[in-house]
Amino acid sequence: MSSSRPPSSATGTDFLLYLMLGAAALGMGAGSLGWLFGNLANIAAGSGAWAPYDPSAALVRPGEVWPGLPQAVLVTTAWVLPGLVLTTGAVVGAKLWLRWRGGTNGLATARDLSVLLPKEGAAKAVGLRPSLKGTAPKDVPPDDRGVLLGTLKPGRHEVRSSWEDVLLAIMAPRSGKTSGLAIPAILRAPGPVLLTSNKAANDAFTATATARAEVGTVWTLDPQQIAHAPRTMWWDILADAHDLAGARRLAGHFVTASVDESSAGDFWSTAAANTLTALFLAAANDSRPITDVLAWLASPADRTPVDLLHDAGLDAVAAQLQGTVAGAVETRDGIYETARQYASCLLDPGIAAWVTPPRRMEKIAEFRPEAFATSKDTLFLLSKDGGGSASAIIAAAADAVMRAAVIQAERDGGRLDAPLLAILDEAANVCKIQDLPDLYSHLGSRGVIPVTILQSYRQGVRVWGESGMDALWSAATIKLIGSGIDDADFADKLSRLVGDHDVRTVSVSTSESGKSTSVSMRQERVLPADAIRALPKGSALLLATGIRPALLDLKPWYKEPDAARHGAASAAATAAITERALAKTFGRDDLGPAA
Repeated sequence: MSSSRPPSSATGTDFLLYLMLGAAALGMGAGSLGWLFGNLANIAAGSGAWAPYDPSAALVRPGEVWPGLPQAVLVTTAWVLPGLVLTTGAVVGAKLWLRWRGGTNGLATARDLSVLLPKEGAAKAVGLRPSLKGTAPKDVPPDDRGVLLGTLKPGRHEVRSSWEDVLLAIMAPRSGKTSGLAIPAILRAPGPVLLTSNKAANDAFTATATARAEVGTVWTLDPQQIAHAPRTMWWDILADAHDLAGARRLAGHFVTASVDESSAGDFWSTAAANTLTALFLAAANDSRPITDVLAWLASPADRTPVDLLHDAGLDAVAAQLQGTVAGAVETRDGIYETARQYASCLLDPGIAAWVTPPRRMEKIAEFRPEAFATSKDTLFLLSKDGGGSASAIIAAAADAVMRAAVIQAERDGGRLDAPLLAILDEAANVCKIQDLPDLYSHLGSRGVIPVTILQSYRQGVRVWGESGMDALWSAATIKLIGSGIDDADFADKLSRLVGDHDVRTVSVSTSESGKSTSVSMRQERVLPADAIRALPKGSALLLATGIRPALLDLKPWYKEPDAARHGAASAAATAAITERALAKTFGRDDLGPAA
């Protein structure tokens, strides 16, 4: 790319002049230090009075200035000590400058990131959280300032997002997304935490469950037995389906979990979604379990849901459902078969039990999203990905929690305090919330902080489409890009977003009139696409709204001072999962407690 700046030229004579001026300044500094050290040594030895200021003499003829000092002392005071002081000062100054400037030309400096650094971050936290009102910013605990993102390269400036930022992380497997982002955020969260995942052993679940149990109740929704957790809770999946909007959202989760964005919106998926909406609405308004919906889907001619909708005063919905049932048999059967496929995970009684009321003799606690929003509890939502998974239930639960938190925030004056942290790990596999890009536009202002973690940009496109993923990308105020980005188009997009910087080029030419040096400026990409692809593990590119891009070092949990304690707890929880798995495999009843 051509430079917008005209080249400047300097002759070899000018360069020599600058060199001479630099040497003179260096000599003056060394002579002044030699004069100071020499006089101090002379006074200490009692060899005479304080010599007048003469740096050149102190540097060149120290024996004449202090004739009473031994030669070894003169050498030390006139040359060795000044040299050490100047060298040390230059090194320390360079390090401080690089630390303040951020080190990499064209990327954000500490000054650029000041709003995410401790001083301004603490002041902002005081303004956002009523519970911190009156607290001096310097007294705000680090974990009350925001979500830890990492440290600025180079230097050790700790960078945190605020409690109104919404985060999107795109990180390949084994790039530190769990150990360097999800786990530290969960361990440090001051309020309730939600985590979605398709793994349990040796992952965020086992690394954080014990620590979170020390501050609140740990709820584990594990319908597909990822952690082989005994069922100690249930959630009423139809609790928010008493009105048309809630029932439609619930149906949407089952549809989105089963189809890609490219198939959403066709006749069969739309008709099946409308049918599920009507059936969920009928069941919820008559206080029936969601398993009754499966029975209605198996018998399209059953008029029970139509009658229930009429009894609830939902005549328009009842008429639509009746129209589907009374339509052409082939069309009706196609719609109902599609709906049955979307809700097929509920055919497994082991899965359905987690979202239906327990039997009268079972002592199982009910999880209530509205109570969770004001607690310090933790909700682990675990599901397998792929066909037949319970990801629709996981997405519905996560959505219900975040929506309940928004309602609670409105009751509390606008935002939750303490904020709710929603770590949507493997979001494109086990937590496909169709309108997540729209939710991002207002969740942060309510104190609900989502952290959506994807393995690639294209993975998000597969779920939300090009426009939806673009909307999610634009709405995220904090974006973290980890190592392992192999999408050439996305890497080039990131490179262009990071931008260009000026590079100084020096060229020397020789002619009949002598040697001349010319200096010109040209522009280069700050981070070419190949450099973004080659980001080292444990580092991330930070793109924050209104701030120049920055490079961060992640702070994995296993490098923290309390890593040994958390590591031991994680190992014990993993062992417990293994024990429960073996117990189920060999038909034993002595299952261990949940992690």
